[in-house]
Amino acid sequence: MIRPTLFVVALCCACLPASAQQPAVQKFLQEGKLADGAAAMQKALDANANDAEAGFSLGVIQFFQAVEGLGQDQYRDGLLGGRRRQLPMMRLPVPENDSPEQISYAKARKIVENFLERLTVAEATLAKVKPSGVKLPLKVGQVRLDLNGDGVGTDEESLLEVMNAIMSGGGSGLDESVNQLVIAFDDGDVLWLRGYCHVMSSLCEVVLAYDWKDQFERTAHLFYPNVETPYQYLVDEGIGPLGGFNTQNILDVITIIHTVNYECTEPKRMQSALTHLETVVKLSRESWKLINAETDNDQEWLPNPKQTAAFSPNMRVTPEMQTQWFVFLDEADAILQGKKLLPFWRGIEGGFAPFQNSFPTNPKIGINLRKVFTDPQRLDLVLWIQGTGLH
Repeated sequence: MIRPTLFVVALCCACLPASAQQPAVQKFLQEGKLADGAAAMQKALDANANDAEAGFSLGVIQFFQAVEGLGQDQYRDGLLGGRRRQLPMMRLPVPENDSPEQISYAKARKIVENFLERLTVAEATLAKVKPSGVKLPLKVGQVRLDLNGDGVGTDEESLLEVMNAIMSGGGSGLDESVNQLVIAFDDGDVLWLRGYCHVMSSLCEVVLAYDWKDQFERTAHLFYPNVETPYQYLVDEGIGPLGGFNTQNILDVITIIHTVNYECTEPKRMQSALTHLETVVKLSRESWKLINAETDNDQEWLPNPKQTAAFSPNMRVTPEMQTQWFVFLDEADAILQGKKLLPFWRGIEGGFAPFQNSFPTNPKIGINLRKVFTDPQRLDLVLWIQGTGLH
């Protein structure tokens, strides 16, 4: 739906407080009081079920509650304790938990289930917001999330600080002007946010479809300091001097790859994952239809060719870019429907030489991605790469 390189920024912008006409949701987001905001927006909807701004605002808050809840769950279990600062994309401004709870495989699955449930709630709320000319002008960077569950959304837990932490390791990587950036989210962006709810829901369903207990018990100590595992000696090693890691942890990384060999124990979840992905394609088409019908030019997140983007006035979406995106959607739809096969790299007479300029393709055999979801088999990474694990 949007440029992949802007995905993280998009999440930050998808729901942020304020404009000249400050929507009611701004105060709650800026103060990090998501539960209070959700209650207030629900009260407004109870009074007027057709209040599109309240519905959009509630869906936005619920989306952030899903993200916040995931953060709190991971903080509680001490995710990447002592190692977070060394890993790109994990340098979140959340204090280290000195007393993390013990995490088990069952609890790890529950964290994913909880995140999926919250995303489902947010998407269902957004689905009720019908195209009506809704406008939700929100200010980038001023949303606060209670990432450590202490009941307070601090300045250090603002989205501006989150972005600075991720992009620059905690420095001032983003200009302060981002803190004042206003984006007026509208009908097309409702569908955009729904689409991302479905993307993440699909990932959750795939994770939950498979049994990865063996891998968890052998490698989870890389990510959590207090793991329930029959291999307690791995946990006892603790963190090391190399950015929190020990030299022997390279063996654990190899083990992660080796243990990507999962039995599909909940195949219905794979069908659900497929449905989510099919819905993403559908929503993207609908979103751009609404965006292209817009005649204003009001602080746009996703502009049509006649509009400018609020975050970068010099960046334009050209008709050619849109055409390429619609071609991609058609391709994705055909692949998900099983009408187009993915290229298969085995069974080519004479094999293929390494370092070729093009990906090898067997003209007679292809990979039916739809069957991966509708008839899921054991996910064995090595056999998938080798080719015999696919069907």
